[in-house]
Amino acid sequence: MQPFKYKPPRVNTGDLRTPIKFYKYVANEGPEPGESEKEILYQAWAKIDNVWLKDLEIAKANGTLSDITITIRDPQADFIPNNKHYLSIDAVEYRDKRYNVKHVQPDLQNKEFIIVVAGLTE
Repeated sequence: MQPFKYKPPRVNTGDLRTPIKFYKYVANEGPEPGESEKEILYQAWAKIDNVWLKDLEIAKANGTLSDITITIRDPQADFIPNNKHYLSIDAVEYRDKRYNVKHVQPDLQNKEFIIVVAGLTE
């Protein structure tokens, strides 16, 4: 018989310490180009993963300034993020930056969470 080896989950709810907001943007009315925030779609607590040098190299290859990986609790049917949404992070280091959602996937290690990859473009 093999001994029981418990592996704790990679992320738990105590790690979700940073508030984030998901936005929907719409085109400005009138002849001037640009976009403006329409509404806040969803607010959540998130775990912001550290940015690695490898991630910065991938971001440069994709044409974005910076990519970040965010883990949030799975909102089920209340909200499903997609690549048309933007997010802002309520932390001093990320203030006044809007990240475009690039990719969303379930966390295969723990089904209670989803992983959002967002990129900063200017």
